[in-house]
Amino acid sequence: MLSSYDDFIDAAQNQPEPQRLLFVFAKAEMPEKATAEQQERFQRGEGGNLNPVLCVDKLPEEVNDFQVLLQESQHTGVDWDIAFAASMSGLIGVPPTPEQADQPLKMMVESIKGGNIANFLAFNRQGELLRIL
Repeated sequence: MLSSYDDFIDAAQNQPEPQRLLFVFAKAEMPEKATAEQQERFQRGEGGNLNPVLCVDKLPEEVNDFQVLLQESQHTGVDWDIAFAASMSGLIGVPPTPEQADQPLKMMVESIKGGNIANFLAFNRQGELLRIL
């Protein structure tokens, strides 16, 4: 079982076929017409809607340390709260191309918009693995 970003990278690097990692960065936002209870929970860092704001695909060796991913995201100037991650396998020793990652990234974005996040790992800005209920 994965318990850290390092575990995620190790797992990707130890797969039988080369991997391409998919990342969707999301910002927590207060729902429109939020109730007083929802507003209070949001102020405590709970609840809210997750709005995808940035996505990228990388080879594991390009982001083998979470700080590299964090710094790269900071260069975009886009603020985010949670990084969702997944991976896709290559074939015959060749990792997927960035073009092959486009559609899976779009599907990740749509899944996150719809609140379907169970199939993804989630990391906070400190690189800690989150358990989102």
